[in-house]
Amino acid sequence: MSIFGLRLKMNNANPDNLEIAPPDEISHEPIPFPVHSIKTRLQVQSKATESISSDPTEKNYTSTSDAFLQILRTEGLLGLYAGLPAALVGVASTNFAYFYWYSQLRTFYNSRSGHPPAGTLSTAAELLLGAGAGALATIFTIPVSVITTRQQTAIRAERDSLAGTARAIVAEDGIPGLWRGLKPSLVLCINPAITYGSFEKIKEFVLLQVGEKNLTALMAFYVGAMSKTLATVVTYPYIMAKVRLQWKPPKDMEGKVEKYTSAIDVLGGVLRTEGIVGWYKGMGAQITKAVLSQALLFMMKDIFTRYTILLYALARKLAATRAIKA
Repeated sequence: MSIFGLRLKMNNANPDNLEIAPPDEISHEPIPFPVHSIKTRLQVQSKATESISSDPTEKNYTSTSDAFLQILRTEGLLGLYAGLPAALVGVASTNFAYFYWYSQLRTFYNSRSGHPPAGTLSTAAELLLGAGAGALATIFTIPVSVITTRQQTAIRAERDSLAGTARAIVAEDGIPGLWRGLKPSLVLCINPAITYGSFEKIKEFVLLQVGEKNLTALMAFYVGAMSKTLATVVTYPYIMAKVRLQWKPPKDMEGKVEKYTSAIDVLGGVLRTEGIVGWYKGMGAQITKAVLSQALLFMMKDIFTRYTILLYALARKLAATRAIKA
């Protein structure tokens, strides 16, 4: 079950055994959304886009804080939330698709391996099933990601509604245009596995150094932030490539900016023109968003857990009441 990016597992259907699994990478919460929006804009900027643009206000941002101030000055507060409706639709559809496919894959795995349905899977099996569910969910929900990216990176005069943006994409590139960036998105499904693996290794090292058996809440936050940062550094070039594939240059740049055909094409083109630093443009904002999301999850984890236990108890009570009436 998913609540704001948290995956809650009920081991053996016992509410006392609730376990918080690592949050998914592709959820966008409204609170850190402006940072995500800034990161996306930074990713599509280059020396070429600034020199080609005929609009003097379309200057490249020098940093996350500079982007924040420029967007506020030119577009107001709403500019920081461009694409939020599409992102919220994406959260709902992605979480639904993820847990639908996860349950299907888990049922299939249990039936083929003879594993008890209510049993606890190994870490390797959980990660494998999670990656598979993430890949299948991505295939079905990436159109929303494409629309969100278009809305976030469009200049204010050319920004359209969710439906209008979808129609424009189909008119320009056909139905396949809604699936631009699919391949790098599938590669990015390994991000949670990298995060989890690095978390366990860093946790072992920290516990060895402090001589404790368990992490405190603050230590867990820092270890989680470090593991998320490491996973971001490893996969960020593909995050950038996905965004550039989904991006559409403003009308005054049409025909003047190279149109990429694949993630490898993006990485090669950026390396030639901007160097390896170009692969990591906007990474500071990405890490800030990831750490902020992690902090919010830790702050609200207990609330979500209690809420889930309450819902579970209510569901059991209703089921028992129906069974008595029957």
